[in-house]
Amino acid sequence: MQAAYRLYPVIALALLAGASVWLERVSRNDTPAAAPAQQTGPDFIAEQTRLIGFGKDGNIRYELVSERSAHFPQGDITRIALPRLVMFSEGRATRVTAAQGEVSPGGERVDLSGAVRVRRGGDGNGSELALDSETLSVWPDDHRAESQSPVSLVHGRNTAQAQGMHADNLFGTLELIGQARVRLPRRQENPS
Repeated sequence: MQAAYRLYPVIALALLAGASVWLERVSRNDTPAAAPAQQTGPDFIAEQTRLIGFGKDGNIRYELVSERSAHFPQGDITRIALPRLVMFSEGRATRVTAAQGEVSPGGERVDLSGAVRVRRGGDGNGSELALDSETLSVWPDDHRAESQSPVSLVHGRNTAQAQGMHADNLFGTLELIGQARVRLPRRQENPS
């Protein structure tokens, strides 16, 4: 009889465990949970924005102004309208304007498009640099730029057209891509 009393708790626990398994199976929802909706629109929009980048010496290296900025969390990009980028180097300012642009995640690169115009003040000879293209990617911190679109370049009386270009202002190099047409007029001799 004592053996029967010892079995009652074991039987009760077995029934309770079986009922728990049965209840879990009956109440289980086999349809997958709906994934949270991904945000496709901007998470913020700002009018008249201004972003300034400083060098290690504390001087302003560049300034990016736009009429409207919209940040999209999906892809972590910022789209800008009517951007104006000014980069400062060696006492000269390089000004870049476009119809629109897109700032990469982290802000390392600015992709400009639509009537891109680059203007840099005169060098020691007083010659201004002018570059026009439909697209231009700029790395403001590195003072680098490139375009895969046709470019037109004017520096003083020198002109060039090419299918694209790479520019590195840190080293002062400009590489024209594709079929390039360059016009370098002869220097006029000073009569003595």
